Amino acid sequence: MTLLNDLTRPAPDSGAIARTAASDSLWFKDAIIYQLHVKAFFDADNDGIGDFEGLRHKLDYLQDLGVTTLWLLPFYPSPLRDDGYDISDYKNINPSYGKMADFKAFIREAHRRDIRVITELIINHTSDQHPWFQRARRAKPGSKLRDFYVWSDTDQKFSETRIIFVDTEKSNWAWDPVAQAYYWHRFYSHQPDLNFDNPRVFRAVVDVMRFWLDLGVDGMRLDAVPYLIEREGTINENLPETHEVLRRLRRELDMRYGDRVLLAEANQWPEDVLQYFG
Repeated sequence: MTLLNDLTRPAPDSGAIARTAASDSLWFKDAIIYQLHVKAFFDADNDGIGDFEGLRHKLDYLQDLGVTTLWLLPFYPSPLRDDGYDISDYKNINPSYGKMADFKAFIREAHRRDIRVITELIINHTSDQHPWFQRARRAKPGSKLRDFYVWSDTDQKFSETRIIFVDTEKSNWAWDPVAQAYYWHRFYSHQPDLNFDNPRVFRAVVDVMRFWLDLGVDGMRLDAVPYLIEREGTINENLPETHEVLRRLRRELDMRYGDRVLLAEANQWPEDVLQYFG
């Protein structure tokens, strides 16, 4: 379930690049959103994989359909063990889909047609091939670099937390032979969870968001947000500290960007979902 999270407050837009799409902080309320995988939409260079050049060529078609917003599923460099939701580089384009210049041209042409663009951003976890994890597993235990992720000497912590993918995962912990410790993962074992108790992680995520927003992206869909924080004795979903992380992210955006949207994915029971509004 995709939910709007604290979107209605306008704020100064200082430093964001100029965009053609009309500025309106409530634009999302009547947007006609078309979700797509770049790799599966249109192939401009006939290599069998969709790309940003192909998507740019189809903007007139999408405009004729009445589409006002495009929602792009993950297009970042990735081992693609989870359809791109295992990101190995937050600030680049999967080379199979084109170059950064192709992305910029696509954004420019979309805005020229008053089509906004939302991108998918996964902030709960990364690929185990991400440089952050490769650095963390070799860092000194207890150091800020190691603590980019959630580590333990035992796989018995957080025992009240459910396993999401019971068909493939036997535990939320995985042993890392390099670190000689267990790391926490709510999704697959190749997707270690980021540690939002480490202030450096929050700053790094904000830096990634600013990178894409400064390129002209109109909003972000944040994947798997109920699982951002871990606390012993809880089920580690929808914690108050998780909601505080989301509020802080919204404030960071409001400081520089006045009309950008955040969509928070919270696949939870209705009574828990309510907390993500406003």
